[in-house]
Amino acid sequence: MKIKHIALSATLLISIATFAQKDELKKLKKIYDKETPTATDLTEYKSNLDKLKTFSLEENDKIYYDYYRVNTSSIEIATLGPNVTPVQLSKFLVPQAISEMADVYNTTIEYEKKTGKKVYTDDINEDVATLKPMLLNGVDMLSKQNKFKEASEILHSIYKLDKKDVDMLFYTASYAVKGNDYDTALIHYYELKKLNYSGEKTLYFATNKISKQEENFDTNKNLRDLSVKGATHEKPRDEKLPSQRGEIYKNIALILVQQGKTQEAITAVQDAKKENPTDDSLALTEADLYLKLNDFDTYTKLVNDVLAKNPNNHELIYNLGVLSANANKLDEAKKHYLRALEIKPDYFEANLNLAELMLRSDEKIVKEMNALGTSEKDNKRYDVLKAEREKNFKTILPFLEKAYQLKPNDEGAKSTLMSVYNALEMTDKYKALKASK
Repeated sequence: MKIKHIALSATLLISIATFAQKDELKKLKKIYDKETPTATDLTEYKSNLDKLKTFSLEENDKIYYDYYRVNTSSIEIATLGPNVTPVQLSKFLVPQAISEMADVYNTTIEYEKKTGKKVYTDDINEDVATLKPMLLNGVDMLSKQNKFKEASEILHSIYKLDKKDVDMLFYTASYAVKGNDYDTALIHYYELKKLNYSGEKTLYFATNKISKQEENFDTNKNLRDLSVKGATHEKPRDEKLPSQRGEIYKNIALILVQQGKTQEAITAVQDAKKENPTDDSLALTEADLYLKLNDFDTYTKLVNDVLAKNPNNHELIYNLGVLSANANKLDEAKKHYLRALEIKPDYFEANLNLAELMLRSDEKIVKEMNALGTSEKDNKRYDVLKAEREKNFKTILPFLEKAYQLKPNDEGAKSTLMSVYNALEMTDKYKALKASK
């Protein structure tokens, strides 16, 4: 009888624990489902979470305990109301916590796929859609503080939350490079290579008739066209983003070179060219690699091969200009930019980069002018330099004005044009541009 009685008691205890567990889950769900939980709700949420931890023995219990646990911060944010400030939000944007949330969300979705019973999958997908813009704002905030490594970690969490958005993995690697975390960047670049990611796509823009601001419809051409057709937007514009494969393989190669693995770097680019024979950006990457290795003969040969194959490809020629400018080969860069503009006069980037290139000499002129004394000889030299500077500005002006005309909302083009107007004492134009929104 005693053995039977003990067994019955154990069964009773398990039963009580199960009922308690379900009760805690119900209470947690009730608070979780509230749009504006209170501080009291948050206290109750944490208390029920602690109780649930004691009973979480089965896989089902552990999955949902973890789910509610990682959502504690979401409840805390919700208690702050709709006017939560970026400073308040930054407290919760801890890369490790977001990474853990991504892991738990993915585990929960996989578990519900396995059981065939969706409890939180739809909630998770909605949460991810809501979280992404918030997290991207956090990335922007960290970037402005030069915390690139932390920004990279959050971007990687965004990618883990939505692996269909491979662009986030590309940005993860790019920010890791900015944060000098080359080993981590290399891991992400290799994953991008494995996925054969290119990033090539077309973005669709149109100007909102009420706000007068250009809006980005991302890759949704239908929505952009419907907005224009519905008369809420005007001035539709398409922007084609080039392949990023060259950037990916270039950075793989550069990191390998930095690690002293030169031959691996060369092999990586050559393998990439075999896998993507029509991707011209990889030919530029190979040329850039030999430039970094100071092998100018091979670099020149590769550049000439590229030009022979694509004599009228304005994007390719522009990219050659960028490579040359980065290598401080300014005359060569200028030649490529001018050729790109000859083929496509309304090429914004070529107009702006050519102006920037020609402005590089201004620093040297100003430095010499400031070093001059007040002797007659120095005064004559000053006048010569002033005239030279003015001539350079007048040569640059048409390219800057064209760039601003093409993209009036680009702050770089606007501020540089204002500086040149100011230097040329074109006061009316300077004031008009400064007053424009």
